[in-house]
Parts: sequence; structure tokens; C-alpha cells
Amino acid sequence: QVQLVESGGGLVQPGGSLRLSCAASVRAFSIYAMAWYRQAPGKQRELVATISGGGRTNYADSVKERFTISRDNAKNTVALQMNSLKPEDTAIYYCNLKRGGTDYWGQGTQVTVSS
Repeated sequence: QVQLVESGGGLVQPGGSLRLSCAASVRAFSIYAMAWYRQAPGKQRELVATISGGGRTNYADSVKERFTISRDNAKNTVALQMNSLKPEDTAIYYCNLKRGGTDYWGQGTQVTVSS
């Protein structure tokens, strides 16, 4: 069984920073690519960033140079450092792991960027 638990969301002013964390309960965490997605009200869920088991990263164009995904395989965690936040970054952020063709999701954490 796979469990993902996000934390770290909240309310921040434009230009501010937040750090999201996802704790994964899964065997052999280091072999799985991990990802962060987000879903804004009235919009489809979109991919924000991915990180391979070995640490290779990819980002959506909208967050490049502002967000950084990282992982700690010893602690079974993945993080998303978000800097220079914009109102359009407001969304529920979800941690994702794919195993055996199945997507596993956390419960999500709300990020609101507003003055």
C-alpha cells in the first residue's frame, strides 16, 4: 500500500515563498519518480515538477526558475520549494507517485497567494 501525506501549504503574499513536503509510505521509495501537481479552481490538474529516483528534474514552463523539487531518499520525502510566488500559483498541490501503472495521490495541500 502507498500513502502520501503533504504538508506546508498556506497563505502567502505575492513574491513570497513556501516549502511543501510530501512523506511517502512505500517500499523502495528511491526507485520511483515523484511529482507535484496542482489544481486551481475550475481548472484541470496540471503537472508542476517531477524528479526521478536519481534526482533528475523537470518543470512546467510556468514555474521554471521559481520552483525547485528535491527528494531525500533516506527519509522517503519529496519537497517543493516555491519562490517568487504569484497569485496564479494559487491551487491545491498534490504529491504523486506512479507504481505499476497506478497513480497514487496525497490529500493535497492548499496554497493561496494573495495580498
